[in-house]
Amino acid sequence: MAPDTRSASPYPPFDTSFTNDVRKQLKIRGLIPPVVESFEVQKKRCLEQIAAKTTTIDKYMYLSNLRNTNTDLFYRLLIDNMKEITPLVYTPVVGEACVKWSHIYTQPEVLRLVPRFPVMDRENRTWQNANAASRSFAGLYLSWSDRGNLRSVLDNWPAESVDIVVVTDGSRILGLGDLGVNGMGIPVGKLALYIGCAGIDPRKTLPITLDLGTNNETNLSDPMYLGAKMKRVSEEEELEFLDEMMIALNDKWPGLVVQFEDFKNPFPSLERYRNTYTAFNDDIQGTGAVILGGVMSGFRTTGIPLKEHRLVFMGAGSAAVGVARQIVELFIKNGMTEDEARRKFWLVDSKGLVTNDRGDRLAEHKVFFSRDDNNGQQFETLEAVVDYVKPTALIGLCTTGGVFTESIIKKMATMNERPMIFPLSNPVHKSECTFEQAMKWTDGKVIFASGSPFPAYTHNGVEHVPGQGNNMYVFPGIGLGAILCQTTHITQDMIYASAAGLAKSLNEEEKAKGWLYPDLRRIREVSVIVAREVIRAAQAGNLDRKKTLQKLNDEELDEFIRKSMYDPTDPVASRVPSGSSSPVQEERGRL
Repeated sequence: MAPDTRSASPYPPFDTSFTNDVRKQLKIRGLIPPVVESFEVQKKRCLEQIAAKTTTIDKYMYLSNLRNTNTDLFYRLLIDNMKEITPLVYTPVVGEACVKWSHIYTQPEVLRLVPRFPVMDRENRTWQNANAASRSFAGLYLSWSDRGNLRSVLDNWPAESVDIVVVTDGSRILGLGDLGVNGMGIPVGKLALYIGCAGIDPRKTLPITLDLGTNNETNLSDPMYLGAKMKRVSEEEELEFLDEMMIALNDKWPGLVVQFEDFKNPFPSLERYRNTYTAFNDDIQGTGAVILGGVMSGFRTTGIPLKEHRLVFMGAGSAAVGVARQIVELFIKNGMTEDEARRKFWLVDSKGLVTNDRGDRLAEHKVFFSRDDNNGQQFETLEAVVDYVKPTALIGLCTTGGVFTESIIKKMATMNERPMIFPLSNPVHKSECTFEQAMKWTDGKVIFASGSPFPAYTHNGVEHVPGQGNNMYVFPGIGLGAILCQTTHITQDMIYASAAGLAKSLNEEEKAKGWLYPDLRRIREVSVIVAREVIRAAQAGNLDRKKTLQKLNDEELDEFIRKSMYDPTDPVASRVPSGSSSPVQEERGRL
């Protein structure tokens, strides 16, 4: 069993919540303890076992094993304990798991025979006998040595229907750099959140890691490293490989959603495929959308007119530029030209303020925001830029821990009644500042959102909860909406709609508390709203292939979305034979 394995089996595990009648029909009486347990008792046992683990990596591996052996129980646990379990399933713990991947990996169980194992028939809700094999799988690895044969490799994946793929090349895992195939924990964890947060069918998800070499010398010299011991291929070679992969994926599973994740240079693949396939990049578009949603709420809280805002970004990499470009859309949709909108942003990298005349050759993605109005002045530090711009919002995506210093944050508080400070880098030790620091140095005035989780902080006797700009607020809803409306592409308007949906999802109590993001415990309802807005944007662009959804009003569409979500408490939901294609792909096949 491997730490990344997930149950791909359509057949139920020996679950202690099964009633005696179900056990009788399944012919498993005596094979599990006799007590019929409630879901609550099951989850309590799981939480006790997690608490007994002394390290976060042990907790991670316990949950990975649970996901593999009892998928429904895992997702019941995740959904009901989203805030507590998510950090153990995805960031920040998945980063540690990826670093150690080749050392914590064990041989996966590829085939498990279960003779005469019954499956649930949806029509009459009775169990039917089926001679079949129950399989559990790790993610799919596509290697450089497989080029020219990727379509046949995909045939080794047993699912007849796949609705969504998350793929990484491992070249920039979180803020940890090039981890090669050790990055498999990212697509596996990401898909767990698609399932838990938006109810995408777990049997119709596929995590893929590309083994295209690595430039990480530690990996190359590690005898246990599980990837190819070679330097990473060139960008041109990788694009050729991706071309073959995209053709193969869409040949086998027409119209599936492909989400790119943790590519060092995410722009080429996004630009290459966004208008040809149903694809998006969460690092650029998802991060941008969730921060845009928080910015919308933050701007509303400040009371400052939109056109008077000025945003300084510490970091000018692909993630920072992606976020900034998303926020540009907000200014444009409120009456500014693109040129006027981009001039609301000042980006700072390791050399200082990004300008046209500072003497170095700018990376292509930085050019859009490069300043030409600095009158020959160069500002080499973040603090100098803050003094110069007097920003209303300070956003960090540079992975340099502590770069938002006490001096800088206090200046932000002097310049603004309610300064917006968003340290968005992951993991925690690379965050530009902590919530406690931001609260102390602004005397509690800060409007705060971070990329990593921080504990609540009590100021003047009042407990304040930090906002976390976690992509899981939007990417599950984007994926679900794209799948349900069968969109041909995922456009910028759809990404913007996801951010607007996130901002709309705050309830009155959350707004009264000044929160930028809704309670994570409501994530499934948030995903319904995000998915609805994504579907409406696809319809407005005439990109939806499921035209029947156009006839539904918003209330009816929300109910349709809810009923389409995988429910791990439903005894039928996870019992459909794997030979049953998804309704989505049945309709795609007729198009």
